[in-house]
Amino acid sequence: MQNQSKDPLHGITLQKILESLVDYYGFDTLGELIPIKCFMSNASVKSSLTFLRKTDWARKKVEDLYLKSLPKFTK
Repeated sequence: MQNQSKDPLHGITLQKILESLVDYYGFDTLGELIPIKCFMSNASVKSSLTFLRKTDWARKKVEDLYLKSLPKFTK
């Protein structure tokens, strides 16, 4: 029997997380929920991914919002 990871983010890429959040909220709302420059000024998935991959505290905020928003995505 295989051990299943208890991490709800296991197997989900940062790109998938970000794209799901952008599809659901849009960059404007995302910038209000997580006030970081990459969401508020000339926002794009590519530039946001670059920033989030280098900035642990910002990535954590994005991952936390994704986990809180998961039930909304399935509606």
